[in-house]
Amino acid sequence: MNTKTSSLTFVQLVYYRGRILVVCIFVLVTVQATLVSWQRSLPPKPTMSYPSEVLLKKAREWCCDPNSLTFAERLDQEDELAHFRDKFIIPKKVDLPYVDRSLITNIEEECIYLCGHSLGLQPKKTSSYVQQVLENWGKRGVHSHTDGFLPAAFCDLPPKEPMARLVGAKPEEIAIMNGLSVNLHILMTSFYKPTPDRHKILIEEYAFPSDMYAVKSQIALHEYPVDESLITLCPREGEDLLKQEDILSVIEAHGESIALILLPGVQYYTGQLIDTENLVRAGHQKGCLVAVDLAHAVGNVRLELHKWGVDFATWCTYKYLNTGPGGIGCIFVHKRHLNDGDDFVIPKLQGWWGNKIKTKFLMDKKFDPCDGADMFKLSNPAPLLSSTLMASLEIFEQTNMEELAAKQFLLTGYLDYLIDKCFISERSETSPYVKIVTPRDAHERGSQLSLTFDIPLNIVQKELQRRGIVCDIRLPSVIRVSPIVLYNSFVDVFRFVNVLKAVLQDPVLSKNISPNDVVENDGRVLE
Repeated sequence: MNTKTSSLTFVQLVYYRGRILVVCIFVLVTVQATLVSWQRSLPPKPTMSYPSEVLLKKAREWCCDPNSLTFAERLDQEDELAHFRDKFIIPKKVDLPYVDRSLITNIEEECIYLCGHSLGLQPKKTSSYVQQVLENWGKRGVHSHTDGFLPAAFCDLPPKEPMARLVGAKPEEIAIMNGLSVNLHILMTSFYKPTPDRHKILIEEYAFPSDMYAVKSQIALHEYPVDESLITLCPREGEDLLKQEDILSVIEAHGESIALILLPGVQYYTGQLIDTENLVRAGHQKGCLVAVDLAHAVGNVRLELHKWGVDFATWCTYKYLNTGPGGIGCIFVHKRHLNDGDDFVIPKLQGWWGNKIKTKFLMDKKFDPCDGADMFKLSNPAPLLSSTLMASLEIFEQTNMEELAAKQFLLTGYLDYLIDKCFISERSETSPYVKIVTPRDAHERGSQLSLTFDIPLNIVQKELQRRGIVCDIRLPSVIRVSPIVLYNSFVDVFRFVNVLKAVLQDPVLSKNISPNDVVENDGRVLE
């Protein structure tokens, strides 16, 4: 072989191999970058589903007994959100109606308030905001509609953006209006369009009564028989919680006849978090509309309503959003159902306040719908209610749901751990019985734990109230307890469990309980 030819062949070989190597490196780098980008786009995957693992790890690091007050105090010291408690008014024991005053040694002592799932505590700024609205009306009269602090004609608009961030929505998908049940009727009137082939509504058997009333009345309004058009989901026999696979199997079996699915974000009685994202996906695959009642979810758990594709949702604001009794309600309507959407839904119930601002005072007989979910508004909003909402949302704006969820993981997890330690895993035969109804996996619940007992609930509740503990009963058989991230502490949780332990182990209490005692409910004995 010619030497020159050999050299050229060798050079060419090196050249081509070099090019191949460069291409391979480029492909590997590109693939790696794509994988990294894809992984970052995924929601964070929890490394631990059980907070007890984290708590026990901290206890070992701090050389501290996890069942001690010292450990609870250390958790509070490490809590980066602890300062939010100072933004709320914590009721004092002496001001509560059922407290035994002989047990109060300090009139300034705060109660242990674990009832934010029912009514949130008042932010300290609330009274100031309410007073500013009243002063604006007093000073400006009719001009308070358009000028001054939270002018009445526009008072529902400032809360839209912070509310949208809280629920994972676009501002135009949000409207601040009415109350939850009124809003549910307004939305169902527009979205529930039954036909002979698709007229059923899927709801849980133990839905909050108001939701059940609304669904049944909407079915009757369209002159369909309720017993044929209502499908209810039940936990399996002997169980308390709905299983995701059971929900999906019902949708698979009946989806083609279901017009609307209405389920909660968090179940009010058990505290179970429903997998809304997969629920929506399954419902849409069968052509169903999917709506969510977020009363116990908003401000409590992370929500991504727009991303998940929820058709519509409604919620109140007086629970985890702390707006006070009768606080204003909110709705979400997905963008695809709004003005320029592919599935535009015109409100069937129309009011002056749902008309565009630009044309409202033309006093035209023809309805000119607002852009976005505001088209579903009927009447002018109440500035007093909007002011309490703004006072609360300003607090939420100083943090985010990721930070709140991280603390909730440990705070409710600490409650779960202590109850398990005191009453379940290390319970003796003579010890009182306590059962946690709520899912033990922290990623399947929010702040709330629902507890059942082997003694009548009204007796447990009475003794807790005497000692300045605020929680509530929901019939037939649970006491709901919710440590709220913004204003409850780890010491609150520790003290609650120790008071509960003292109550259940009180020999005087035990002697006064008859074997025939039942909860004051519908006659069912505690199970």
